[in-house]
Parts: sequence; structure tokens; C-alpha cells
Amino acid sequence: MIKLETFTFNAFQENTYLIWDETLECVIVDAGCYTNEEKNKLSSFIENNSLKPVKLVNTHCHVDHVLGNAYCAKKYGLKLEANILDKYNLDGATDYGKMFGFVVEKSPDIAVDLQNIKELKFGNSILEILQIPGHCRGHIGLLARKENFVITGDVLFLGSIGRTDLPGGDYDVLMKSIKNQLFVLPDNAVAYPGHGEETTIGFEKENNPFIN
Repeated sequence: MIKLETFTFNAFQENTYLIWDETLECVIVDAGCYTNEEKNKLSSFIENNSLKPVKLVNTHCHVDHVLGNAYCAKKYGLKLEANILDKYNLDGATDYGKMFGFVVEKSPDIAVDLQNIKELKFGNSILEILQIPGHCRGHIGLLARKENFVITGDVLFLGSIGRTDLPGGDYDVLMKSIKNQLFVLPDNAVAYPGHGEETTIGFEKENNPFIN
């Protein structure tokens, strides 16, 4: 049985997720911890629950989602897994961070390309990898089908959708990803976004003002 814990980090109020199962092997998704306090909060939860980090994954590589990559990679000996199509965002994260006053410790490079991989395996569990570009070129989602939840990153939010005015963004592609990859999931599937509160697929179908 997969479990999930949400942490909201950095000035962008980005959601970092820990996902684990009964083996206590865990996946760190979108490590956004920036301050020492935030890093300690994440590592303390891991240690207090006897979790064993085995994967470091980015849904995409905008700066607010990678601020803790270097810390987590070094502390737990992890390689970064992400869609290689988003390498341009990862490469630009340090310079982009300076625009917002962040001193960004350089993230490790993408070591495992998730562009053509269908599943992310850890412990006794599998997360399905969804290719959901539009917010950026290499955005992915992570689906726990049995537990009926999906991590949507910055593609779908409670009452909103991802912005498409950043490099690699494309509104038409984003809408296609939402309709063809996310809205085919059960209405009661819980969507955990990159910012803000969780929602459900059915609620967004009926109430999201950006959805035609």
C-alpha cells in the first residue's frame, strides 16, 4: 500500500512529496527544500519514520522544484530521474534562481531519463509515468493506480492549470495532456499538484474555469 506525505517548501510554496510503501523504501518527488530548516524537516520525517530513500524524481525541472535536489542526492546517495526533454530547465535553474534572489546549489544532472519509461518501481510498488507536457517540454505525472491518486506537478491545480508563458510552454499541448492523460482517470482520483491543495479529477472536470 502506497503512502504519501506532502511538504510545502520555499518562497514559491512548492509541494514536495514523499511516497513509500510497506518496505519503507521511498521516492522523493520534486525536492524543493531550500533553507536548512526545510531540509531538516524533510530529513527528520524520513528518519523518524525509518524510511529508505531510493529514488529522487522531478516531475519537471523549474527552479522551485529542484532547489533540494543537490541536498537529497548527496545525503541519500541518489541519482536524479526526470524526462531528459526538461534538461534545459535544469541547466538554467541556477541563473533563473538568481533572478528571484535564490542561491541555487547546482542540481545533479539527469542520470535516468524517464522520457520512454512507463513505470517507476520501488519496494513492492509501481508508479505509472504519464507524459504530460505543456507547462514545459519534459513534464511527467506519477500515477498510483491502485491507490487512485496522481501527482500532477504544475499541469493541473485546484481550479487552475499550469502557465504556458515560460520557455517550452504550449497551451494547446497542455490542454491535450490534461484531457487525454488526466481526465481519463476516475473522477474520484485525487490529484496532488505542484502548488496548493489537492483536488480530484472529477471536481476539475466540472469546476475548473480553464477547462472547456
